[in-house]
Amino acid sequence: MTSELLDEALVEEATKKSGLIWVKAAGAPAARALWHVWHEGAACLVGDGAEQPLTGLTDGATAEVTVRSKDKGGRLVAWPATVVELAPGSEAWEAAVAELKGKRLNAPDGEAMVERWARECRVLRLEPSGDVLPVPEGSLAAVPVGSPATTREPVPAGLPRLLFRKRKR
Repeated sequence: MTSELLDEALVEEATKKSGLIWVKAAGAPAARALWHVWHEGAACLVGDGAEQPLTGLTDGATAEVTVRSKDKGGRLVAWPATVVELAPGSEAWEAAVAELKGKRLNAPDGEAMVERWARECRVLRLEPSGDVLPVPEGSLAAVPVGSPATTREPVPAGLPRLLFRKRKR
């Protein structure tokens, strides 16, 4: 019993303090970084429309949530979650949105974002379900996706003189 309470406390504290969580929907090839708030025992997200994509996260589905350290970025804890979609205008939706709007940075429409969220977006709760997941063995590093981009060329020799020369007054 004590172990379960410690796991619940670890999940709650780590998720509250982290700015991002990594969410892997059941059947998805990789996890996606999503901003969130911790509210009433679950991680609440807003997405789709003009917000972050919530691909694969459907009502009643399961997901794996990995919480990283805010300062070092390392993995703190991973936990299974059940996805619950909140109906726009419901009491639970209003409470979650009140928390989310305070954390939304640089919203293009300011205070009107709540109406846009009701029209275009989905608000989800990721509710912890089950025990904390064990720490995986080995590296979780993935091979970077191929890209036509290349490393830039060396800085031209005269550029530092142009940038750092003293201006005459």
